[in-house]
Amino acid sequence: MNRNMKIVLGIVVGLLIIASAGILYQTRQEAINLLTAPMATRELPDELPDAYDLPFEDIAITNSDGMKLYGWFIPSENGAVIIMQHGYKSTRSELLNEAQMMHRHGYGVLLTTVRAHDQSEGEDITLGYYEMADLEAWYQYLLTRDDIDSQKIGILGNSYGGMLSIQYASQNPNITAVVANCAFSSMSDTVATSVKHFTDLPEFPFVPLIVFWAETHTGIQMEAIDATKWIPLISPRPVFLMQGGKDTVISPESGQILYDAANEPKELWYDPELGHVDFDTERAEEYEARVMAFFDQYLLGE
Repeated sequence: MNRNMKIVLGIVVGLLIIASAGILYQTRQEAINLLTAPMATRELPDELPDAYDLPFEDIAITNSDGMKLYGWFIPSENGAVIIMQHGYKSTRSELLNEAQMMHRHGYGVLLTTVRAHDQSEGEDITLGYYEMADLEAWYQYLLTRDDIDSQKIGILGNSYGGMLSIQYASQNPNITAVVANCAFSSMSDTVATSVKHFTDLPEFPFVPLIVFWAETHTGIQMEAIDATKWIPLISPRPVFLMQGGKDTVISPESGQILYDAANEPKELWYDPELGHVDFDTERAEEYEARVMAFFDQYLLGE
């Protein structure tokens, strides 16, 4: 090999090393950005319940890890209450529209937050692994209230909050009914769609590397984040799933995958024209009719 060829080859190898190092650095940073939420970077509530003419209490509790969590409680008129969990890197104000609907039908609402979201403490997002302690702390708070019937507690979650709701209900047999609006079926199923949405990076080679760094950062295997393993454990309690066919945040197949994994009683509302968690706004009247009929049947026996 002549001297010029060696120089060219050396330059090519050097450029490949630099490019590889750049990709490794970028994917590590993206993984950290996806799974951490320092307070200075967070979205915070942009509305209060009184903007919807809702009576409410500011609630602060402490989870078993010593983190303070913040929420709102809207009183019940029928003894029943719905825990409402917002989505990934969102806030409890995301669900005020749904809370107003519940209040209109006499239900109490507990608008919850989990660690590293809203004003709650913590910076690491573990996709349900440690957040179960947060939902358990909220459930224990409800048991301290004498205006709530502990046999009439339902849960509703949007997106990431839907996945958390499924996971928590699978662990707590006292959650009577579950509604999940565009919930993640599993990280393995939806990771490529979600990474594309949140980072705008192509699947290869970025998704496998982001998953690697995410697992390294959290110590949690992404395959362990799998709602298809949790949802069958909820039966014989009912699950109502919603999924839009034009979802670009999670895999549009998530709803059907979860429905197939669930045991009876179960219901799937699939709309091929809707995007991510659009049901309460784009199909408002039908959303209210179907969700309230579901909770009325299973929480109130109507």
